[in-house]
Amino acid sequence: MGRTVWYPGHMAKGKRQLEALAANIDLLIEVRDARAPNLSSSPMVKLFTPKMKVWVVLSKADLAEEKVTKQWASYLKLHGFPTWPLDLRKSGVSQLKKELAAQKPSYRDLRIAVVGTPNVGKSMLINQLVGRRAALVGGIPGVTRGVSWFSGQGFLLVDSPGILDPHSDPRAQRMISWIGSSRGQVIGSWEEHAKDCMSFMIRAGLWRGVKDTWGLEPEGTPAELLEKVGRRLGKLMSGGVVDTENAGLAFMEAFATGKFGRMSLEKPGDPPLWEKL
Repeated sequence: MGRTVWYPGHMAKGKRQLEALAANIDLLIEVRDARAPNLSSSPMVKLFTPKMKVWVVLSKADLAEEKVTKQWASYLKLHGFPTWPLDLRKSGVSQLKKELAAQKPSYRDLRIAVVGTPNVGKSMLINQLVGRRAALVGGIPGVTRGVSWFSGQGFLLVDSPGILDPHSDPRAQRMISWIGSSRGQVIGSWEEHAKDCMSFMIRAGLWRGVKDTWGLEPEGTPAELLEKVGRRLGKLMSGGVVDTENAGLAFMEAFATGKFGRMSLEKPGDPPLWEKL
């Protein structure tokens, strides 16, 4: 049986390091993906609550439906989590910085831990909060491989590796790889991920972006749709046979990076997203 979870050693190490630091942290900022705030919630939050304040940044807000993101922000605030929807590729953190500054003790810097699943935008947030490129930013999940401190503008921030829950439902592990927060190739083939994602998009009424981008109607089986994607993108092997693995990879990259337009995968109060698989 293939692997159902990606949980390398640096995640376990980062978790232990954060547990050791918990007593020295003033405030936790959890970064979630605005397209799927429940799916992308961090298993680390329970280590810190209810001992300290937890604030939420909904990253990649430019890739989610604005109306649904506002619903999530209201829902999370109602449950005690001040929330900021942000596009971290732009600045947009001035209000967050102002409100963080108000939390600063008079005698030292405010100590903040930034947590989240892999590739959700933690290091980008730190770069903006300290006003310089202090943390390594990359598009590969797991790029920050240990706990590191960064200081600037009255803040002392600890960054950590993106950490997943190794005990979560295998379907959740698969779906979180769709938005780029896990290594999909470790827990399945790109062909399998693409076919599952296509089925989900059609059932959830999210196919419009694929139609608008590539002109493909949601007709046929996922295998047939993947064949069409492969031919549309020229993912062919000798003899004109579609390379379904590369076609699946291209589809999942387009999905993860928002090529199909703004898309929210879940709304507040929905059952767990993975139950739809």
